[in-house]
Amino acid sequence: MNYKSFSRENLPFNNEMLSFWENNGFLVINNFYSETECNNLIKRSQFLIEKNDFSNSNSIFDTVSQSHNDDTYFLDSGDKIRFFFEEKADINEINSKSNKNYIVNKIGHALHDLDKIFYKFSHKVELDEISKCIGFKKPLLLQSMYIFKQPKIGGEVVCHQDSTFLYTEPETAVGFWVALEDATIENGCLQVASGGHKGPLRKLFTKENGKMTMKELNNNPFPPTDTILEVKKGTLVLLHGRLPHYSCENKSAKSRHAYTLHIIDGNSIYPKTNWLQRPNLPLKGFIDD
Repeated sequence: MNYKSFSRENLPFNNEMLSFWENNGFLVINNFYSETECNNLIKRSQFLIEKNDFSNSNSIFDTVSQSHNDDTYFLDSGDKIRFFFEEKADINEINSKSNKNYIVNKIGHALHDLDKIFYKFSHKVELDEISKCIGFKKPLLLQSMYIFKQPKIGGEVVCHQDSTFLYTEPETAVGFWVALEDATIENGCLQVASGGHKGPLRKLFTKENGKMTMKELNNNPFPPTDTILEVKKGTLVLLHGRLPHYSCENKSAKSRHAYTLHIIDGNSIYPKTNWLQRPNLPLKGFIDD
């Protein structure tokens, strides 16, 4: 299904952009970040990987088996910068030292607070303005992820709703997804179910009896993710917390680097039963007080 995209020149939000967002649950803004800004973030991710010796982690991020859901290294990463491997990567001693940049699935989840380059990229006044245009009273940056989608081995991200994992009462989670490289169907671009945010929240990843569990709330199947978001480097995509979205494996020879921020409204309740907690790092807005 085709979709309409908008330009950075359309900002601040006009009525057409707001109407598209409300009706479809996503919004594509072209040329939001410059090529230089994207390249700086790519270089910074490489620097962080080279700086880390990976001796404290063998954590694999896999949305199909969800094996990371019982992984302490993953569950304690809300206020840290941690590295997660591709399921299909050859994680041996040689690759972990000399081929580091091609075995990492993602870096998360507090890059936007703890690294100066990511901080600058994330804390833009325009993002604050966008948040308030779509109804946020007190936007707070909850988590960040640098996602690699490595060539040939980049893993599938199964269809899901972000509010399943970043639940607030009332629900307020929104994703700001940035293409750091061109994203195509061949290298695993986003696919969304346009308008699917109007349906119910299907699952909730929550703590029960001291253990994380995936709780089913509604067994209606997701609508097809039939809107393929092939976008150019520097594009910003907004994703409603209830919007079903998906990305396939990257079987191509080209990587698909992306950076994602998730925000919540500070006027909502963020349960202690959510997996992501930040006991040592209070949430901040886009603009320093």
